[in-house]
Amino acid sequence: MGTTVGTYKIGEVAKLSGVGIETLRFYEKSGLLDRPSRTASGYRVYDAAIIDRLSFIKKAQVLGFTLDEIRELIDHKRAGESPCGHVRAKVKSRLAELDERIRQMTLYRDELAAELKQWEKKGEAAGHVCGLIEGSHIEHPAAVQKFGRKR
Repeated sequence: MGTTVGTYKIGEVAKLSGVGIETLRFYEKSGLLDRPSRTASGYRVYDAAIIDRLSFIKKAQVLGFTLDEIRELIDHKRAGESPCGHVRAKVKSRLAELDERIRQMTLYRDELAAELKQWEKKGEAAGHVCGLIEGSHIEHPAAVQKFGRKR
């Protein structure tokens, strides 16, 4: 498939990896991919390692790493350092953040369920639009964050 053994043009890389051509160009400009060599006519020519790099980027994104974080990991590797310690630290931090968000969302869910239980007993409530909402006392941080407001 490649132009020579083990090399691929950008369209072939896109087809093999499932990553679009524009995304490949963006990754190259962003430093996620090494600059490929070019043919005499100016076509990008990638070696077979590009598929492994793209697979790494996709897996890192699934694990929650941003493109900037992924570039930092790649830069560590380029410098001859193992980025695995950084990966563990980042995932530990992300797990702690998720645990806190889950805790907050569980509290919010419990508050919302209790409020609904009261509303079911009350039925209708007069108000400007709906007295149920207007009379609500829920101000859980998770609810405020959802709607982008700060207290």
